[in-house]
Formats: sequence, C-alpha cells, structure tokens
Amino acid sequence: MDLIEKRLATQLVYEGGFIKVNKDRVVLPDGNESSREYILHPGAVAVLAVTSAGELVLERQYRYPAGREFIEIPAGKIDPDEEPEATAKRELLEETGYKADRWTYLGTAHPCIGYSNEKISYYLAQDLMLSERQLDAGEFLEVLTVPLDTAMNMALTGEICDSKSIVGLHWLSAYLSGRMRGVEI
Repeated sequence: MDLIEKRLATQLVYEGGFIKVNKDRVVLPDGNESSREYILHPGAVAVLAVTSAGELVLERQYRYPAGREFIEIPAGKIDPDEEPEATAKRELLEETGYKADRWTYLGTAHPCIGYSNEKISYYLAQDLMLSERQLDAGEFLEVLTVPLDTAMNMALTGEICDSKSIVGLHWLSAYLSGRMRGVEI
C-alpha cells in the first residue's frame, strides 16, 4: 500500500529566530487533496552525562510554552553549519560546565512527527571534568546530579516527564545493560 503524500505547493506561514512554519497542499494516497501544517526545526541534541560516581547530570529549568519547571537531560538546538557532535559538546559545557573525554552516539529520535521535522541526536558523555558554565544570555537553569537509579525512578514517577529525557534514559539503560550498541566518537 502506497502511503506517501505528495506535495503540490508550500506556503511559509511564519519564520522566527530558529523555526519556520509551513502550510503545504498535498495529494493523499487515495488521490484527494488536503493540507499539512508543520514546523521546520534545525534539529537538536541531548546528552546523557554520567559522572565517575555513576550519577546522571540533569537540569532544572522553566519552560515557557508549558508554563512550568522541568527536570531534564542537557540538550540544545543545532546551530547552522554545526555537526551534532559539536553541538553536544558545546551544550554540555555551556549549560552544565562539564567536559567529557569519552563520547558515544546512541541514536536519533523524532519527538513530534505529527507536526514537526525535528530530530534529536542522543549522546552519552563519560569521563567528565567540571569546568565553568557558559550559559547563553537569558538562560537560567540549575544543574543537578542524581544516581542513575534515582533518575530512572524519576521518569517512572513523572518527576522527569519530557519525552526527550525519557527516550534518553531508556536508551541509556539499554546501552549500559548491553542490549544496545552505541558508536564511539
């Protein structure tokens, strides 16, 4: 069965600082026409930074669209002409002050497939060294370190509830147990 929708026309509805919103006219698999509205996103990275004591580096920050604070893994958007690995290293240092000697790519997930092309690449950072944070202007967050088991339980109880962090914790658990392979970078 052919499920592909074919684009007939694209209209840029909004262009902001780093996202764009398009409205496309498409032909559906049955030949009928419809419209699709979606966000074009530059992509992002998420970092699972594990200390030598077996603690996970987390952040607590206010997220305006949801109107509340969240506890989450470090993450950030990919800048133009930046490789995801470079973004992961930059974001970890900027937000938490940590640098890592060992990096492993865990995989890429698509968090919002119904309305965005965003993809998040996940990295495990190990052999951490604490340096000085370099927060962006207007960025406010608290850095936490918690034992891995505690972080996993926080996801199960809803204390960690953003999809990016839940996917990352799931993949980290699979990697550490040997059920998933990563790619050292």
